[in-house]
Amino acid sequence: MYDSKKVRMNRLFRAGKCLDVAIDHGVCNEPTFLDGLEDMARVVGMLAAAGPDAIQMNFGQADLLREIPGKAKPALVLRVDMGNPYNRLRHREMWAVLQNTQDPVLPAVQLDAACVVVNLFMLPDEPGLFRQCVENIARIRRDCETYAMPLMIEPLVMQANSERGGYLVDGDADKIVTLVRLAREMGADIIKADPTSDPRDFHRVIEAARCPVLVRGGGKADLRQVFANSHELMKQGAHGMVYGRNIYQHDAPARVVRALMAMIHDGASDAAAWHLYETGA
Repeated sequence: MYDSKKVRMNRLFRAGKCLDVAIDHGVCNEPTFLDGLEDMARVVGMLAAAGPDAIQMNFGQADLLREIPGKAKPALVLRVDMGNPYNRLRHREMWAVLQNTQDPVLPAVQLDAACVVVNLFMLPDEPGLFRQCVENIARIRRDCETYAMPLMIEPLVMQANSERGGYLVDGDADKIVTLVRLAREMGADIIKADPTSDPRDFHRVIEAARCPVLVRGGGKADLRQVFANSHELMKQGAHGMVYGRNIYQHDAPARVVRALMAMIHDGASDAAAWHLYETGA
């Protein structure tokens, strides 16, 4: 029997591993996220040429990937929701809504996406936001089953909004594991999880997920440290990475992609990945 979901999963994961480059930041309504994404046609063309496994986008920009000719191009991961926890100032009302309320997964089918991704926000003292996310996932899961579309859930445990701006990641392993388990219970086919504060604890996230786990990159950081953390997370059982700002906000995004692909698919060490990045080999 033909299994459309398995076909899509195989398109996203090569030998069980994946690098997904996220450029879906426009719906966050946060100006600093757009640095490096001003010319989306250029960015998509450059990333497609660099050859990651997937590019994560929103509906309104996905035509740029669809229109690239040929079969040898990254798979599309389509974001189907949006929310407002990313801004520097706390909003009076926190929300997360589906981008298409009538048939949220149909655009992913029409665009030949490999999977859809949706948030599961856990913010301090924001139970209404959490409930909205649960309702979104319940709706999305039903449609994913209808269309045989893999469902990626992004469980986000965040600290209270601080003077540094925005709800920053809470790397507490117990909290991340608990929310990842909830995402799996709700039917995730793929988990996109924040790294634990100590990367050596990430094996607990893998155990809780019981499905492929991709590590969320978060804010831009020192690239050498990103490579070191990525190497340790892969050792702990991660199936790959979803990096955005740590790729597109660097001076040489294509070299970052090649280095990460070597680490994820070829088992390169962080030192070897850094050498690839520096030399452009």
